[in-house]
Amino acid sequence: FHGLGIEGLRVLEKVRKETGLPVATEVVDITTFDKVEESADLVQIGTRNMHNFSLLKMAGASKKPILLKRGMAATIEEWLMAAEYILAEGNSQVILCERGVRTFVNHSRNTLDLSAIPVVKTESHLPVIIDPSHAAGKRDQVIPLSRAAMAVEAHGIIVEVHHDPGKAMSDGAQSLYPEQFEQLCKQVKTIYDSLKV
Repeated sequence: FHGLGIEGLRVLEKVRKETGLPVATEVVDITTFDKVEESADLVQIGTRNMHNFSLLKMAGASKKPILLKRGMAATIEEWLMAAEYILAEGNSQVILCERGVRTFVNHSRNTLDLSAIPVVKTESHLPVIIDPSHAAGKRDQVIPLSRAAMAVEAHGIIVEVHHDPGKAMSDGAQSLYPEQFEQLCKQVKTIYDSLKV
């Protein structure tokens, strides 16, 4: 599933209007950047485009916040340099997202590099969040990885949620049910609160 394209942007605009919530979506190439930027409140550059320097340059010229996912085989230094490419063009609104790196395991889609969080927080001023859904690829791993993300003091998490994951157009296997998401929110808040002491 490669998304709904431009029609998907109309859907997001409708959702924003109905809910009042800001919307974020991924831009996949330079030809659609302007349309995505016009529709989204936050523009995401996915793992496969972390090294797409033309796209990074356009993101740097944007006035919108940019969520930069770590490439699945990228070192922390390469990830930070990709962010620097955006910053150098004038956009200071960059959020880093660790979403797992490729290893040789088969118990999860990717291996979530939790150690990247304290390293990035030491080496960069940028906020860094974790995407446990894409790291795991499996619903039963998302909540434990989310708790671990908060324990290493990530600035936040993003997770997939769907009312009927079996009917999701994509990522159903890693999507939490709404009641699981509610449980997760309570758990990560408890961890967050305990770290403020």
